Amino acid sequence: MSARPAPLEPFLRGCRFPPAPGVPYPRADPRDCTRLPIDTWGTAQIPATVRLELVGDAEAVEIAYCTETEDLGYRGDGAGTTFALWRDGELVAEDKAVLGEGKVRLATGPGPGLPASGGRAIVYLPEGMRPTVLSIEGVGGTIEPAPPQPRWVAYGDSIAEGWVASGPSGAWPAIAGRAHRLDVCNMGYAGSARGEIVSAEHVAGLEADVISITHGTNCWTRIPFSVEMMRAGTAAFIDVVRQGHPDTPIVVATAVVRPDAEATPNRLGATLADLRAAMEEVAQARIDAGDKRLTLVPGRDIILPELLADGIHPGDEGHRVLADVIGAAVRDALDRS
Repeated sequence: MSARPAPLEPFLRGCRFPPAPGVPYPRADPRDCTRLPIDTWGTAQIPATVRLELVGDAEAVEIAYCTETEDLGYRGDGAGTTFALWRDGELVAEDKAVLGEGKVRLATGPGPGLPASGGRAIVYLPEGMRPTVLSIEGVGGTIEPAPPQPRWVAYGDSIAEGWVASGPSGAWPAIAGRAHRLDVCNMGYAGSARGEIVSAEHVAGLEADVISITHGTNCWTRIPFSVEMMRAGTAAFIDVVRQGHPDTPIVVATAVVRPDAEATPNRLGATLADLRAAMEEVAQARIDAGDKRLTLVPGRDIILPELLADGIHPGDEGHRVLADVIGAAVRDALDRS
């Protein structure tokens, strides 16, 4: 027997911006969509790592929804085609979404319901299909919104968004959020995320207990940066974020290895190794000048080239390694604050 549908908003996590027409869960401020690069706003409309979090004694949850598209682009099914319920670090139930209106029922676990302490269920959405969740109900018991957790704002590029993990729950911020009990807001923008000041303003304006900055690859070739541009852009991005968060811990993790870019100059003469070094120099100079709540994680050697599924983006194992390394740095930075 299903309970009366619960108010939806308290269950939603990972969405910090107001909705816009046709974009229920934007990952950038829609009021600034004309100031953002068009590629950034395009990918910000995909609800990466937006999810439902709940506790209670229900045997299952029933979710009504509507999806907009089956065009999943480069990521294919990895963009997200299912509702997936995780509990205690394990995938418990999963059901494929349909195009248009539908309803899924997901068991909350092999055990009896969701204990109120430490037993939160996390439901990841079929984000590639651009879903809108219409309602959520407990089946065979009650559900409540999960207690709040420390807020983590994760700015980055396609790798932060989750390319090319096999599903939304496999993106490294999602893995790290589960492991370290953090409420992650994923501001990973595939093909963009070049440290634009508008994005820095968005990060600066959000409530956050900890922040991570993990871009750089798209500054090599998509819109090429020189070394001087990378230095100035990184410094400006951190400056703007610090204006809104003077005491918040910030973790800067530079670009992971990309074999075709490491020693190949872009049209402005910068290799990815050059751009990574420039970003690291800026971050380290800030630390040396006294910003003790800034942490630098050099990215070149976090994952091995063989963990890149397509030569650019990590597969599932690569995302797990990134979650282990960067996630631990985020948690440590928060614990030291």
